[in-house]
Amino acid sequence: MRNAYEIFKRVLTQFGEERALDAVGSMCVGEIVDLTRQIAIDAALLSTDLKPVMADSTVLATARAHSATLWTQDEHFMGISGIRFIERKP
Repeated sequence: MRNAYEIFKRVLTQFGEERALDAVGSMCVGEIVDLTRQIAIDAALLSTDLKPVMADSTVLATARAHSATLWTQDEHFMGISGIRFIERKP
């Protein structure tokens, strides 16, 4: 639920409540997966190598564990394998 909080708050402050509700609603089509011990270890390894914060390395490790493409506008992920970076519009 933390991600729903963060996404809703960010979109709410930038674009308003209707778009924030749409963004969180879009998250419902995804799959919720457990944070396993292996994903946590992989996240720590990624954090050591790539230097992202814990949350970012955990998201990336989870995506990789499930052979998923991670779509983001977070500039910390630019240039990392398996990431689809979408530049923010001004």
